[in-house]
Amino acid sequence: MNLDHSILTLITFVPLAGAIVLALLPDRGKTMQWGALIVTLVTFALTLHLPAHYNHAASGFQFTQDSDWIAAPAIRYHLGVDGLSMWLIVLTGFLAPLGVLASWNVISSRHKTFYVLFLLQQVAMLGIFVALDLFLYYAFWELSLVPMTILIATFGRTEKRRNAAIKYFLYAFIPSALLLVGMLWLYVKTGTFDLPKLAALATAHGISTNSAALWICSLAFLVAFAVKVPIFPLHGWLSDAIFEAPTAAVMVLAGKTGLYSILRISFSIFPTESRRIAPLMMALGAIGIVYGALIAITRKDMKRLAAYSTLGHLSFITLGIFTFTVAGLDGGIYQILNHGISGGALFLLLGFLYERYGTYDMRELGGLAQLLPWMVTLYVITALSNIGLPMLNSFVGEFLILSGSMQSVFCHHIAWTVLGTTGVIFSAGYMLLLIQRVFYGNLGRKPEEIAPRDLGTREQLAVWPTVALMLLMGVASPYWMHAIDQAGTAIAQGTAAVSAEPAARLELNSELKTASLKELDRLAQVGGKH
Repeated sequence: MNLDHSILTLITFVPLAGAIVLALLPDRGKTMQWGALIVTLVTFALTLHLPAHYNHAASGFQFTQDSDWIAAPAIRYHLGVDGLSMWLIVLTGFLAPLGVLASWNVISSRHKTFYVLFLLQQVAMLGIFVALDLFLYYAFWELSLVPMTILIATFGRTEKRRNAAIKYFLYAFIPSALLLVGMLWLYVKTGTFDLPKLAALATAHGISTNSAALWICSLAFLVAFAVKVPIFPLHGWLSDAIFEAPTAAVMVLAGKTGLYSILRISFSIFPTESRRIAPLMMALGAIGIVYGALIAITRKDMKRLAAYSTLGHLSFITLGIFTFTVAGLDGGIYQILNHGISGGALFLLLGFLYERYGTYDMRELGGLAQLLPWMVTLYVITALSNIGLPMLNSFVGEFLILSGSMQSVFCHHIAWTVLGTTGVIFSAGYMLLLIQRVFYGNLGRKPEEIAPRDLGTREQLAVWPTVALMLLMGVASPYWMHAIDQAGTAIAQGTAAVSAEPAARLELNSELKTASLKELDRLAQVGGKH
């Protein structure tokens, strides 16, 4: 056996082994920081094996591991990746060491607790992306709630952190109960939790003949995933959780797992039902874009502004994937990566500014451009990336999403595309307003009281890799898009074919019925002659 047969297990469980080691080590000096950094760098290095050895000519899942785990019920240890999940795994590995660097001096106490929980969160996220057994997937899905909730409750920055943690947990946990019920119903009907087998059964319309039950089950899955994204109007937890959570936790808090789960599970097991609800989801995506942008414009707190900016970007992705066009799906998947890079960089920079001045309130800042030249340079590049400036990464994803939305066949798609496009203008408004208020104009109260301190080596090491990717993913997008397009094309063609089959069967039955009536009429005429 070569590394290909065990790489996904190594990627998933190296952070777990690191968390166990850190839990056993004494919390002295910078032991926890250096230990977490080494573990996350090793994990990231392992993730790079996937794109280096990925076979773009092959279809289906690669680097698979499939073995028996539990006989009854039939649960398997089944792992694999394709063009949809591969780059998300690499992104998760990439962001982890940056989160450690961002937390180096911010976490001033209980270092062991923080870094052990952070590594457990990595395990959960990586497990979600590699699991091809629904039960195994659900185990990682539920695991992801626990460390994030504790991180927010323990390391939040105000006295309201526990309320924010409880709100996040309840929003995510209650729909997860519906998800579990839906999974059990699927198992009763099919006798398997294996995702590829369930997808094959869905393609053959072999899960259930009860269309109402399938519809209810699909909604149970979709609601659980939509809350985790979050999709408007299920975003009630987002602002408070982002406002309270430490920077490292915020970088992985929203978007990736929920959107991936919709693409991987909802679209493969419930293709007909997903296309049925697509017009509503496109509408919610377009409304969420504008709503998030308009609320962001009114915020004076930079972190809450970034939270509603996140809602707008995730709504953009929702609009794209529910077009069920190749362009829309490719753009949506690519934009998940872009949001991880650009959004992560924005939260890093916000955290660095908070370290210096102890506030996210723009009214207390101003005139920082002359004091912090490196800081303002990286802020401007990151802001332009989030806006979607041509030659930067987000432009590619947004262009594909809007192109795919225009090509969609669902009702009112042009109206929702036009509404979503206005979000590009609004996002430019609130991001440039942030830059103007914080870095230009008269010197604010905080900069007058506190001596200026530009970005140090550790901070630049955390931000510059994201800036480099903003540029590379803007001008060399085909490198990432090659694998992504395989996944987007497969989803678009697969859902279209499955959804078209009932109509095709109805048309065939109608033709057979017409032919049978003509034949009966001919026989009656022949009988009359005799």
